[in-house]
Amino acid sequence: PLVPGISAVPYDDLEAMRAAVTDRTAAVIVEPIQGEGGVRLPSPGYLPGLRKLCDQTNTLLIFDEVQTGIGRTGYLFAYEDLGATPDIMTLAKALGNGFPIGAMLAKESVAAAFQPGAHASTFGGNFLACRAGLAVAELLEDGKILANTREMGEYFSARLRELADRHDVAMEVRGKGLLLGLALDRPGAPLVAACREAGMLINCTADRVLRFTPALIVTEKEIDALIPVLDGAITALEANPSGEVK
Repeated sequence: PLVPGISAVPYDDLEAMRAAVTDRTAAVIVEPIQGEGGVRLPSPGYLPGLRKLCDQTNTLLIFDEVQTGIGRTGYLFAYEDLGATPDIMTLAKALGNGFPIGAMLAKESVAAAFQPGAHASTFGGNFLACRAGLAVAELLEDGKILANTREMGEYFSARLRELADRHDVAMEVRGKGLLLGLALDRPGAPLVAACREAGMLINCTADRVLRFTPALIVTEKEIDALIPVLDGAITALEANPSGEVK
């Protein structure tokens, strides 16, 4: 069963959020950049406006950075470049570089509400998982991987825009760092299958957005290897109105 007392509000709609949040609202939970929702970035004033609204109503602002955190956007945490700081942040996925670990980070004033044992977990604090997380933190500390993420993100975005300019099916390139999306005018599943057959693994979210989340150490050569495969798959899709890629 779903947890009661939760309302869904359209993403990037500050007026809708103002209508939904009151001084009786406990918390607002939001992805700073939507992943499964189609790699959607917020409008420039959305997250700062949400921060102000939560301050006015004494509401906790929680950022789900499970997908965007740990360098994915070119910053250690996505919020660092989006103009708003959360009260609580959740992390997982890249935190352990493939090893299962998750974390909840909170401002000191919020964390003070937790007493020892209040946030218990059967497998929480596993020594090996925590050591993997520490290794990831140490690897990111000098900033080189974050710099590569920003540089390769710009390069990858440019290559995708070149591709989009050649194909009517491609509508928009969006994203940040190495969390990128190519929005299509039709379902993207056939392109995912065609790329897989050619040895390239990509993903489709929100039915019509190809999502690209390569390793943060990806190179120009590896990005260049994908582009002709994707180009050929899109060309084949456009030639087959039925949606099949042959």
